[in-house]
Amino acid sequence: MKTFINWSGGKDSALALYKARQQHFSVEALVTTVSQVQERITMHGVRTSLLKQQATALQIHLHTVVLPDDGGINTYDELMTQKYLQLQGEGFTHSVFGDIFLEDLKLYREKILAPTKLLPLFPLWKMNGEELLQQFFSLGFKAIVVCVNENYLDKSFCGKMLDENFISHLPAGVDVCGENGEYHSFVFDGPGFFQPVKFITGEVVTKTYAAPKSDDDCFTVAQQQVNFHFCDLLPV
Repeated sequence: MKTFINWSGGKDSALALYKARQQHFSVEALVTTVSQVQERITMHGVRTSLLKQQATALQIHLHTVVLPDDGGINTYDELMTQKYLQLQGEGFTHSVFGDIFLEDLKLYREKILAPTKLLPLFPLWKMNGEELLQQFFSLGFKAIVVCVNENYLDKSFCGKMLDENFISHLPAGVDVCGENGEYHSFVFDGPGFFQPVKFITGEVVTKTYAAPKSDDDCFTVAQQQVNFHFCDLLPV
């Protein structure tokens, strides 16, 4: 079964890839959205040069979907549908996602695949978060935290290794896997990697984004801006 994975470069993607292969799916492509202007993985802020090194280390072909910075959800849907139809035309039959428990996101994934004949796979669906991370660690994956949402975590968490020490210091109310967008990671070694991805950590940069409006427009002025901290990883 010719399969591709929706790849962010983070821990959920890496573990979903591992589990899909355990289930005998032939994962032959990574599909990643990148910023047209920044040339980085969207949301994670990792340079595309490191993304390419990651794909080389995994020996899996990389497909990037370039998103304009001024594009909205309709642009995203259109570009992703085009990519999915292209992959279907190349003989792919299944699409892997690393979602864990967000029902609305799962439904959205299924909806965006609807115009195609591709079948979605969710290898991590409904896994217990702590058990998921213990599997991630015990399998030998290595990852670094590259982005944190200031609404959940302060700047000091950004750039730390994703390990048991990191998890033990998470504040109450933060999902251990960051499923609500609390943090994002970059996996640089582990099962399936033929070599580690080499990098050094650079500066931590803070960027402010507008929070999405709710249907009843209940956001206060103070809530309309969200700060994200990004740890820049530099290829070596």
